[in-house]
Amino acid sequence: MAEFRLPKNSRVKKGHTFAAPEGARNVKRFRVYRWDPDAGENPRMDTYHLDMDTCGPMVLDALIKVKDEIDSTLTFRRSCREGICGSCAMNIDGTNTLACTLPIAGIRGDVKVYPLPHQQVIKDLVPDQTHFFAQYASIKPWLQTQSTAPPDKERLQSPEDRHKLDGLYECIMCACCSTACPSYWWNPDRFLGPAVLLQAYRWIVDSRDEMTGERLDDLEDPFRLYRCHTIMSCTNTCPKHLNPGKSIAEIKKLLVERKAT
Repeated sequence: MAEFRLPKNSRVKKGHTFAAPEGARNVKRFRVYRWDPDAGENPRMDTYHLDMDTCGPMVLDALIKVKDEIDSTLTFRRSCREGICGSCAMNIDGTNTLACTLPIAGIRGDVKVYPLPHQQVIKDLVPDQTHFFAQYASIKPWLQTQSTAPPDKERLQSPEDRHKLDGLYECIMCACCSTACPSYWWNPDRFLGPAVLLQAYRWIVDSRDEMTGERLDDLEDPFRLYRCHTIMSCTNTCPKHLNPGKSIAEIKKLLVERKAT
């Protein structure tokens, strides 16, 4: 019988525990993944008991409180604190989401915080997204044209054409959807993943872009696009409530329609 276990140096061990301040009555326990590449030790789960009466409402507020008041070695990304930049994407309570927009009050029991899955960890809650953004760059996410730009005005589009971009341009490339996708877990080297494919569709349907055919040619591949099996984990986890699965299906539909003509 096959037995699957993590390598010994990858098994997460019990870490340090930090007690709540004396006299705290409204206490919440946070269990946070910790790993320091320079320490030469296994990952661990540190436990922090926080006084919620002196903490902000979001999970990111709690992490900032830990770093500022309890353990300055805790490492994580954050920037806007408004759900716009995507920097604080991590796995919280078993779901990929943004720490800055997830209320602590909505989590029952301990708050368990891990880095995004399926990416190399740089330190603690910081994943290495080099490959993810290299894939994003590969789709050329900018307006491509062959015609001469109007000399005295912008390239215009009708309200109907502009409406086609709704649900696409809002993507903040937080990588929550791609790192929740089983197909991306197994084929990250060749499958572009939900986030990048949603972005690809955003430029394909932009009426101002003049390289639609070339963009579709680039995606017509058994792995880059068709490794998607419509599991829909991407749509279920998107913190911006977008639908990457639908965008991928629309790309497939365009390729089928092109062959039929």
